[in-house]
Amino acid sequence: MRPPGSPVVVALGGGHGLAASLSALRLMSDRITAIVTVADDGGSSGRLRDELDVLPPGDLRMALAALCDDSDWGRTWRDVLQHRFTSSGDLDQHAVGNLLIVTLWELLDDPVAGLDWVGRLLNARGRVLPMSSVPLRIEADIQTESGLRTIQGQSKVGSHPGRIEKLRLIPDDPPACHEAVEAIHTAEWVVLGPGSWFSSVLPHLLVPEISDALHRTRARRCVTLNLESDDIESEGLTATDHLQVLRNHAPDLRIDAVVADPTSVEDVSTLADVTAELGAKLLLRQVRRGDGTPRHDPLRLAAAYRDVFEGVIADVPDRAR
Repeated sequence: MRPPGSPVVVALGGGHGLAASLSALRLMSDRITAIVTVADDGGSSGRLRDELDVLPPGDLRMALAALCDDSDWGRTWRDVLQHRFTSSGDLDQHAVGNLLIVTLWELLDDPVAGLDWVGRLLNARGRVLPMSSVPLRIEADIQTESGLRTIQGQSKVGSHPGRIEKLRLIPDDPPACHEAVEAIHTAEWVVLGPGSWFSSVLPHLLVPEISDALHRTRARRCVTLNLESDDIESEGLTATDHLQVLRNHAPDLRIDAVVADPTSVEDVSTLADVTAELGAKLLLRQVRRGDGTPRHDPLRLAAAYRDVFEGVIADVPDRAR
């Protein structure tokens, strides 16, 4: 039985950022759908993708692990999924969950059904879907000290120094996962971020059917900003810059709320102005863990999301909703 007033939420992203939002959302709802980028080409996922011509399973696995049931059963199977082999052979650094997911895909010949079976194994509080039914590649135009360069591959784009000017997907008109499109249309809230902005968050806006659904849905949209921009792809970008980049890639996308930790905002006034230009309200909350690490605290982030979903901005209910 779901919690009273449990909202219908879609969360978009990939990797550790999406896992952070899902770890918070699962505390307040079991009607969650994670829509995950499928452009990873590094590590265990990249090896399986190249060898078996499948969707990269790693970010999908992490999302499932974040939604696991809070019981001995759920936590044990989460740990099994996340376990990596250490050896001198071909299994080195392969994640058990990646192998399990790909096995189910081969047996069922249906990526969505395979992910649903893993969700059942974990008693997951929600569903995990790929954003596209085919594996994708990211290509970016990056301004470097020596000029503009075109870099292909998520792992290379994410680690190449310079400022990303333009982002593309290969193929440029990929088929969306049908169930993901339907989930966006039936959601009450859509959450974008946190996460690697260019390689995990923005790619969803480059899949035409996903982008169209995000623009047309009646759901409200919440952007969760990162705690730090210490990854190479967003080095030097301020919190405000992240919103500007989002607006550049989707100028007509309506945003209703922006969640940010005040310790991660360089200029609150400027961020508030840009948020207002997007038609959104800014919610400043301490969502960072208390140990000083740049990681979101699930309980604090869940409390922030609850305020957003209930219209409590600046500790005052927003009666205009």
